[in-house]
Amino acid sequence: MSADLRTEKPAGRLRRMLDRLSTSQEDLHSAELQEDTQATGCTSISECSDRQIVKVTGTLRTVTLRPRAGVPALEAELFDGTAPLDVVWLGRRSIVGIEPGRKLIASGRISLSHGRRVLFNPKYELRPLGQE
Repeated sequence: MSADLRTEKPAGRLRRMLDRLSTSQEDLHSAELQEDTQATGCTSISECSDRQIVKVTGTLRTVTLRPRAGVPALEAELFDGTAPLDVVWLGRRSIVGIEPGRKLIASGRISLSHGRRVLFNPKYELRPLGQE
């Protein structure tokens, strides 16, 4: 009976190791981002609804300059492991530290535009580079 317990234990370890190896890098990164959201006390982007005041965190995936109604606008896609959020700073061509791969916390009122969640001119806090 004790021999059976010893053989089951390594199988459990092996199974966990195989599961970890077979999980994609993207899935692992998403899980890390979701844990970070919970640890910082922020709301998951997937849970945000229209006109809700939120505090969210995640990693910037893209940053682009795209004019809106003739006004320069810096747009970034924030991802927290659950859903993307477009973050838009109107009247800005660039902001120091706002770059792909950077983690930040943003707060403001969510709106829906063309079926996507958008946060205009949010208050934001850049996360220290050492925490990445």
